[in-house]
Formats: sequence, C-alpha cells, structure tokens
Amino acid sequence: MSKLIWLHITFRAILNPINKVVIIYPKGDVKMVWLFGYGSLIWKTNFNYVKMVKGYVKGYKRRFWWWSLDHRGVPGAPGRVVNLIPSENEDEEVWGVAYEIPDDDWIKTVGPALDHREKGGYSRRESPFYYVSEDNGSPIKSLDVIFYIGSLSDDQYAGPDSLEVMAKTIYSSVGPSGPNKEYLFNLSESLKTICGVEDPHVTELEKAVQEIVQKELSV
Repeated sequence: MSKLIWLHITFRAILNPINKVVIIYPKGDVKMVWLFGYGSLIWKTNFNYVKMVKGYVKGYKRRFWWWSLDHRGVPGAPGRVVNLIPSENEDEEVWGVAYEIPDDDWIKTVGPALDHREKGGYSRRESPFYYVSEDNGSPIKSLDVIFYIGSLSDDQYAGPDSLEVMAKTIYSSVGPSGPNKEYLFNLSESLKTICGVEDPHVTELEKAVQEIVQKELSV
C-alpha cells in the first residue's frame, strides 16, 4: 500500500467481504487496491486502472505448471499456464506489473470479473511488491498487492515435466481464449517490452515451442 496512505491520516481497519484489510479514510479521500499480474494480466487487463508500475514479488518462481481447462485448453486436452510456486530462495524475484485500482471499482466490478477470469483453481493472496520509483535515483519502494495463485494440492496443479513434453502441450493446446502457444509468446514478449526482463523458464519454453513451429512449417 502506498506510503501516502500513512501520512497524517486517521483511520481504522476493517475486514471487507473479499478478505482484504481496507483502510477507512476521512471523507473525500479515495481508497485504492493494488493488483499484481505475473501472467496474462501483464498484457490483457480488460479493466480501467489509475496507474501501472513494473516490479516484482519475492519468494516465488513463475512456472508453466498449471492446467488450463477453460482458457488455453479444454477438459481432456488442457493447456499449460503460469502459476507462482513457493521458492526455496526467499529472495527469488518474479517480475510483473501492479495496477492501482479504486477500491470501489475493485469491489463492484474488477474483483468479481477477475474472480471469474481466474476461476480455474486460483485464489487471492497478498504480498509485498517491490518497484523502483519513476524518479531517477530513488531507492526501491514497496507496497502491498493482491494476486491470484493456484494451490499445489489442487487438481489443476500440473507440476513439472520435461521441456519437450511441456513444449508439445503448449504447442498443440487451444481453448476459448485462444492457442496456448499464443499465451506463451505474449507472456515472453510482455516481460521483455513492458517489464524489461527475461524469465529463463519462459524463454526456454518459448524457444522449444518455436522450434516445433518451424519444424511444422518446413514439412
């Protein structure tokens, strides 16, 4: 949560229906929610927001270890999409973007819409999010974000597999939201162009799937 909310503000905290602690401000101030996106939310929002900042959460790793039955695959032929997996290294970084959303919009429209969009086994969590201020030379800052994560005990947890097997699944799978490989390519490109980083796991899979694409085109 932005440092601004702590400056000379009298507040009290309550627990709202979405299980998030909300700060109650004096009349006239606007409550805000910060949402972290590490997958398709980086390039595909479908909602209005006040501000976007790039940065990272710590203690997780991004992996294509989640079955998609309703977006990039179908029952019987699921695709693979990313999930956050707890890392043995508490300082490991997962880069993405955080969106600042008015709390009223979050409760009435954005939150319910995302709950539906992320209905495939994901639930909400909170974490510190680290980013560098737009002011040159400013130190790294942090704020609290909401994000969606799938439980490792859920049936849709795909787990790891060989690079070849995962690449073949991503190459061939298609769901209501489009081809699985399109999701992979969009994620890789968005990490580079929006966040300014590369994720080795994503890049490795992208290369493997591109090799299959080129092989099929040459037949």
